[in-house]
Amino acid sequence: MNSSPMARMLRLCAVAGLAISAHWAVPAWAAGAMTTGGLTSQPIGHYDFCRSHPSECNIRPANLAPAKMTDGLWRRLAGVTARVNAVVKPMSDLDNYGKDEVWTYPDNGFGDCEDYVLEKRRQLYRMGMSLADLLITVVRKPDGEGHSVLTVRTDKGDYVLDNLTDKVKAWDATGYRYLKRQAIDNTGRWVSIRDGQQVLVGSVQ
Repeated sequence: MNSSPMARMLRLCAVAGLAISAHWAVPAWAAGAMTTGGLTSQPIGHYDFCRSHPSECNIRPANLAPAKMTDGLWRRLAGVTARVNAVVKPMSDLDNYGKDEVWTYPDNGFGDCEDYVLEKRRQLYRMGMSLADLLITVVRKPDGEGHSVLTVRTDKGDYVLDNLTDKVKAWDATGYRYLKRQAIDNTGRWVSIRDGQQVLVGSVQ
């Protein structure tokens, strides 16, 4: 039986509505996990940070399981991201400290990408998260510039906290090329990501 144009339109709208509803029903956490390689060079900024904070760079977390993703954790990640991004004002290391590649906590209220990462990591760690799930990560932005973000490991995939946006994103939805990150079992060691690429920030060779 032939249906009227109006009936066909209503059916199409209903199908479209179901598709939209299904899309929004998918949880926000739907990322995969990064594939990491072997040990790689430690960024020079992190090396110097470890010399200043040795107790923070020899931690071997006992529980290496990823954090359990919940609504509460999601809100915590979003809250810390927005708060730190708002409180810390962007400033280059050269302007802030008179030299490049200074990784430190932005206690003076200013910092660059690594300093935002360190502060978010510190706050989430104080909230009870394992350092095995809070990993400083070096990436390359689409324009080729080196950048650092915080990777949060969860049982629903890896997520990124970034000073360039308040939105918590799945790692593979950022447009970045991932180069290396801290090892999950030792805060002083680094591993490559997808076999690694040439890193744009200084590294200890």
